[in-house]
Amino acid sequence: MPSKLEFSELFGKESNRGPPVVVKMENPNFDMLEFDSPTTAMRGGQAAKGKGKNAKQLTWVLLLKANKAVGCLTWLASGIMILLDAIKDRLILRKNVINASKGKLSRVIIGFLIFALIMLCVEVGAHTLGWQFSVPQWPTTLNVSSLPHALFMGWLFIRASYIAPALQKVTDFCIWLFLLQSLDRIILCMGAVYIKWKKIKPTPVSPSLESDDIEQPDKGHPMCLVQIPMCNERECYEQSISAVCQLDWPKNRILIQVLDDSSDEEVAGLIETEVKKWQQKGINIIYRHRTDRTGYKAGNMKAGMECDYVKDYEFVAIFDADFQPKSDFLKLTIPHFKDNPELGLVQARWAFVNKDENLLTRLQNINLSFHFEVEQQVNGVFLNFFGFNGTAGVWRIKALEDSGGWLDRTTVEDMDIAVRAHLKGWKFIFLNDVRSLCELPESYEAYRKQQHRWHSGPMQLFRLALPDIINAQISWSKKFNMIFLFFLLRKLILPFYSFTLFCIILPMTMFVPEATLPAWVVCYIPALMSLLNVIPSPKSFPFLVPFLLFENTMSVTKFNAMISGLFQLRSSHEWVVTKKSGSKGLADIAPSSTEAELLDEVKEVKTAPVVLGRGFSESGIDTLKQQAESSAPAPVPKKKGSRLYRKELTLSFLLLTAAGRSLLSAQGIHFYFLLFQGISFLVVGLDLIGEPTG
Repeated sequence: MPSKLEFSELFGKESNRGPPVVVKMENPNFDMLEFDSPTTAMRGGQAAKGKGKNAKQLTWVLLLKANKAVGCLTWLASGIMILLDAIKDRLILRKNVINASKGKLSRVIIGFLIFALIMLCVEVGAHTLGWQFSVPQWPTTLNVSSLPHALFMGWLFIRASYIAPALQKVTDFCIWLFLLQSLDRIILCMGAVYIKWKKIKPTPVSPSLESDDIEQPDKGHPMCLVQIPMCNERECYEQSISAVCQLDWPKNRILIQVLDDSSDEEVAGLIETEVKKWQQKGINIIYRHRTDRTGYKAGNMKAGMECDYVKDYEFVAIFDADFQPKSDFLKLTIPHFKDNPELGLVQARWAFVNKDENLLTRLQNINLSFHFEVEQQVNGVFLNFFGFNGTAGVWRIKALEDSGGWLDRTTVEDMDIAVRAHLKGWKFIFLNDVRSLCELPESYEAYRKQQHRWHSGPMQLFRLALPDIINAQISWSKKFNMIFLFFLLRKLILPFYSFTLFCIILPMTMFVPEATLPAWVVCYIPALMSLLNVIPSPKSFPFLVPFLLFENTMSVTKFNAMISGLFQLRSSHEWVVTKKSGSKGLADIAPSSTEAELLDEVKEVKTAPVVLGRGFSESGIDTLKQQAESSAPAPVPKKKGSRLYRKELTLSFLLLTAAGRSLLSAQGIHFYFLLFQGISFLVVGLDLIGEPTG
């Protein structure tokens, strides 16, 4: 039989090759030999040259592989050194450190950590003395020499008879919740695949806004109010106002409200000046400033809607201070309302100008891409209901008024109005192809506060809205979707089992081995769920594992917020404006730009150099002095202190302690998961997750 090389040559360009002669020796001590035709020998020189060329190519490939491997090792070593330096500076030497406040949950986690450390010491001692092979039983006799062994046997008996069964029941309960939530996510993904396969896309009944009235050509464009609520938004107010003022809509059919809740008088003055600048350009824009922040964002928008002139407008578009819509935003959204009287809301998708700023923004991009591409789109297509995202959306003012308007009873006023509008029978549309650029929080502190508000507010709302949902005149299927899927499964069960199962139960099963947590729960299903999360943002596949670990790390914040909102704790009423960096500008946004093109238009602002003129004055000295002082670089601001997050650090030590205990039981997957998850908690606890990565 011809060799692999010669078999491929049978299909080459040369067709005059003679048949090979194969001689097979019967003696098993001899190998098979092959004598080829004379034409092969004629090409021997070419084959040798080709082999030499292939050898050189192989050498280059190996060198490139080696270079890549060295680069990975260098990157890994650099990461380890950064982590060790942070441990030394922030944990040991306490340089420029700000401690996060303690809470009741921190004390509970510390209790588990103390238990884990004691048990680790006991288990190591027992393994050293060989006691782990003893049969668990209650000691019958006690004396001084056998007291330690008797106590250990008693502990094993209590652990196997009482603690393990209770822990196993809690574990099984959390596993069922985990499977239920995973099934929900798989169904959502199947819905998204179906939408993409069938190319389902919301289309307006009457897309044209042109008027047949020659004297009033703009009459086909409905009256539209645009609100920009903001509060001390020094970094991004100018960009947002500029983008909204460039919306392509007849000037006599649009009014822009800048609703300012700023407590900083300087910032308020800057915003008002910016509004006056656009007024001088002929833009119909007004500035409203409240002296108190009653109701926060909801109170701000409610005050704006109470103005007398609002009755002349049919729709209201809302943009937060860091959002910059494209100029054709209204022309892509408002036509959906035409000849569709049941439609109350059109929600557009967010796109992120700083998604590659650091690891934290990359992980947020994965999460929010799944939220919009899958959750919002599927719920919009099949249910005509989803949670309003609070910005980049257009409401029918009649729907807002019919639903009771903006209420400040929770910290999620956007979800509140969406729930009440759905109970009144209004329908929603989500437009996945209409995008508005915005910023992601670049620091963990800002992201943590945002997530606390986003996860405590829904539980507040659930308590308040449950009676209204039960008594609403809607179908039972819609009630089931809203109560079980929208609130319980996705807002309560998800943070509950994520924290309980992976942060508490898993490490406890290392010290109570009679209760088991299967490997498919620890590794395989979470990996599959993370893979589904990453699919909507395919460029984020290299961050699959960090995303899985970070989501588990964030579960402590989300669980704490969920409990706070459910039981109306003090922290559930905190409304902190998410800090923006404002480092990116979005000038002259093209109406037809894609997200990639929009990101290409983001420019860095550079300061022009100051030229000193020596012949400006008679002596020149004073002038030079003044110019030198004005052109001198601004003093470098003092670096803010790094925060230490106690809950995350305590959980890190708990998981690493459990990883050490798992080595005694030779549990491979559990060990690696606990190790890497513990390191993930350590990185977040040391406030390293928001460090810029370039």
